[in-house]
Amino acid sequence: MEFGHFETEMHLRYPDSLLYIRNMCDGGNTPGFRPHSGRPSPWAFPGAEKFQTELARASDSQGFYETPDQWTSNHKADIIIAFFGYNESFQGKEGLENYKAELDAFIKHTLSQKYNGVTPPQLAIVSPIAFENLSAKYDLPNGKQENINLALYSEAMREVAGKNKVHFVDAFTPTKEWFEKAKDPLTIDGSQLTDAGYAKFSTLLTDQIFGKVPALAEAHRQLVHAAVMEKNWMWHNDIKIPNGVHVYGRRFNPFGQDNYPTELVKTRQMTAIRDTAIWKAAKGEQMDVAAADAKTVTLPEIKTNYNPDKNGSLEYLYGDEALSKLKVAPGYKIEMFASEKEFPDLAKPNQLSFDNKGRLWLTTMPTYPAWKPGDKKPNDKIIILEDTNGDGKADKSTVFADGLYLPVGFELAPEGVYLSQGTNLVLLKDTNGDDKADSKEILLSGFDDHDTHHAHHAYTVDPSGAIYMGEGVFLHTNVETSYGPVRATNGGFYRYNPQRRQLERTAQVSIPNPWGIAFDDWGENFFAETSSPNVRWMMPSTVKSRYGVFSPLSANLVEAKHMVRPTSGLEFISSRHFPEDVQGDYLINNTIGFLGTKDHTLRDDGTGYKSSHRQDLLVSEDKNFRPVDMEFAPDGSLYVVDWHNVLIGHMQHNARDPLRDHAKGRIYRITYPSRPLVTPAKVDGASIDDLLNNLKLPEYRTRYRTRRELRGRNVSEVLSRVNDWVAKLDKNDPQYEHHLLEALWVTWGMNKVDQKLLRQLLQAKDYRARAAAVRVVRYTGHQVADQATLLAQAASDVHGRVRLEAIVAASWLDKTKGLAVLAEAAKKPLDQWMEPAYETALAHLNGREVPEKKEAFAKTDLKGQDLELFNKGRAIYNRDGYCVTCHQPNGKGLTASGFPPLTANNWVLGNQDRLIKIVLKGLYGPLEVQGVKYSGQVPMTPFSGMLKDDEVAAVITYVRNSFGNKASAVSPDRVKQVRAATKNKTGFYSPPELLKQHPMEKTNL
Repeated sequence: MEFGHFETEMHLRYPDSLLYIRNMCDGGNTPGFRPHSGRPSPWAFPGAEKFQTELARASDSQGFYETPDQWTSNHKADIIIAFFGYNESFQGKEGLENYKAELDAFIKHTLSQKYNGVTPPQLAIVSPIAFENLSAKYDLPNGKQENINLALYSEAMREVAGKNKVHFVDAFTPTKEWFEKAKDPLTIDGSQLTDAGYAKFSTLLTDQIFGKVPALAEAHRQLVHAAVMEKNWMWHNDIKIPNGVHVYGRRFNPFGQDNYPTELVKTRQMTAIRDTAIWKAAKGEQMDVAAADAKTVTLPEIKTNYNPDKNGSLEYLYGDEALSKLKVAPGYKIEMFASEKEFPDLAKPNQLSFDNKGRLWLTTMPTYPAWKPGDKKPNDKIIILEDTNGDGKADKSTVFADGLYLPVGFELAPEGVYLSQGTNLVLLKDTNGDDKADSKEILLSGFDDHDTHHAHHAYTVDPSGAIYMGEGVFLHTNVETSYGPVRATNGGFYRYNPQRRQLERTAQVSIPNPWGIAFDDWGENFFAETSSPNVRWMMPSTVKSRYGVFSPLSANLVEAKHMVRPTSGLEFISSRHFPEDVQGDYLINNTIGFLGTKDHTLRDDGTGYKSSHRQDLLVSEDKNFRPVDMEFAPDGSLYVVDWHNVLIGHMQHNARDPLRDHAKGRIYRITYPSRPLVTPAKVDGASIDDLLNNLKLPEYRTRYRTRRELRGRNVSEVLSRVNDWVAKLDKNDPQYEHHLLEALWVTWGMNKVDQKLLRQLLQAKDYRARAAAVRVVRYTGHQVADQATLLAQAASDVHGRVRLEAIVAASWLDKTKGLAVLAEAAKKPLDQWMEPAYETALAHLNGREVPEKKEAFAKTDLKGQDLELFNKGRAIYNRDGYCVTCHQPNGKGLTASGFPPLTANNWVLGNQDRLIKIVLKGLYGPLEVQGVKYSGQVPMTPFSGMLKDDEVAAVITYVRNSFGNKASAVSPDRVKQVRAATKNKTGFYSPPELLKQHPMEKTNL
């Protein structure tokens, strides 16, 4: 779909046939297992589940996305070309018979269907291609074992196809010959074809399926290819529509029904137009596609549900007026670095990073939350802002890349810019040094963007340069890699190692959407849960996961009375420009209710950590201020990205609400004027010796950029200078072991781990250095021959953090070695930080899940049907994105973030009809609860379209009888009556409106 060569070849060979071609392939699919976030069942045909073990676990996907058979029938397929065998081949000889049975079942099922309404389809089964040996160029598998398995699976496919008398295409044998003879690589990583590889493969495919015939329309190849790519882009917005959660998923209600059914019709009409454009192109004709698009269905007008008279001003502030609304902690100063007024390209900025020259890079997303059919194609960007005269304000803007689509994550590297692009991870390169991307390579595909703000995002790198990225709940990602398929469900993190082109599902944990990842000085990683108010230590959760199973979460670090949500952006304070007492604190932004940045301490506490709130570094009185990311600059000042929008939230307003802003964005700069700015260290173009000396500097971000610069230098030269640098270090320096660790990280980043230095640090005096060294051991087993032995030694360390690193690392080893490491760890006591990881690692190495701990039964005096409602309501309350998100598991809400409690107040315990109306229609505007005034800036979601009468009754009954509350149950009949009485009510209720209808009870609650 991304290259278009096969379709182009087909249209050129058969220009009179009006071919209708649709690519329904999806990463990670097997003949029977086809998971999708918007469809409860992952099975392609009845009985397919019997061929799976771990993958047969239900993964909580929801929605009404159609089945593979329904999609195929909708397009009246006459011919089906099926590509399988690659993912399955990683199961080796042991999985062969099961695969043959699954493929056989798929073929029989397919041939029993009449997708075109008349006859069974013609079917071609295509084997996987061979594995290309690129190990001399990259640190990749050499393909020897992979090709043994691929040959087995290809031959098995030939056998099964023959028995069922269907056409078989052997792609393995010819591609293996290509790879052995090719002068230039035909794959990017051994398994994924290059553009030239796909062009060559398209000829093979058309020849072997349809016969060798001349391309009658060869003269029009370029025109046809362009038309095919245009059609594929539009088709992709149907079969894999971004933000599908609102189209056919669990967030179709309350607003998706207003516009998405018509948008789908329009998308399909526009795709059909592009089919016609292809047929014309094959005749050498060009079609006025835009004119045809103009005649497609008109989309419905969406009206805002935001009432400025009740909910606040729509006025956007600028300049000094905007700045005056921002308050910083005593001693700090905030300035505006840039806004969309001076730089129109600064529209909806979402992530920032400083390059090695000290320039500020930003991704912008005016297209967010998703492209609307009929609009111009997405034109999101990466821009570079510079302050060329040193006055603290941007005066130069450069567009590095445009034409992007929702770049929710990026990371700079010597080789280019790694970028999130929907279902793809891409690498953009500037090959001629003009600060413009002129090369794009798709590195991996199969990431899910069923919810665009949950897609792989918030990129940051560990000390080796491996990219960590977050992913939100609801998503089901399946990525095909040279190491086998990487499958993930429902929230967590990935780690991508560029040197090895290796993707790892590094943590699969029960979190909503983690927009914030940060590493401390010792390489320990932390994350913000975002939709929830928690900040957690990531390492204990990075036990190797099982499909659809959550790994344990470590303890929340945020002090209870300063918990806010939704957060976005996490950064450790590491700047001599900031006061001494805040060094090592972590900062976290918040975008609803509390608008600003909170500063929390972080200190060691045995194996783990403790944290407490220090201060609110930044607070905004401008309700449109939305801080979403931050990073320390080379001069030690802190830069904050302001998304800036009157509307925020996905269940409170339609995705197409006209008040969603698509043009504004600001960048602010926070300084501490009584302390001097840091003199920026030279990074870009610095000598290797100077770069190594930079690693002694206190500023984490300076060392971050320095390590990045070193990764782009000559490997042997860097390694040689590292040895000299280490030899000259002062062993009496209090930071000596940290300097050694930085040196080790440099060698790790060069993908040439210094074994001597590694072993020295495994015996370091400082447990933080030892723990960091164990992390290196975990990821370098392909270089460290005695990896398991070293981990076993670490598992008996005197400090819990070192032992925990070994426990987690053990889960990624083979069973025998991993269990040996765990056995060593079990010889010492397991504290509350270690025990969950140990239990999970032990279970997973033994091929089983950790038994779920039975949920404590909530106490209530309710009986009979009322008790049934209560129990049903508890499950509804705790769904992701429902009540628990804002009001919290304990019902106490988040006062600091503007979400009121559900405990002991008459809004909950008083008039039933008033509460039913709130749940059905939502609530918007200021209100008072338990004597505390809440701004009500963000509305409570209306649940009338998402919950049936009995479900509304259930969740209200639960809330009225939990968290210390005790009140009468609410009946479904009562909900039904209120629903009928309010059916003509549009928009949210306001508190005054409800109190006029149902005055607040005089009982003092």
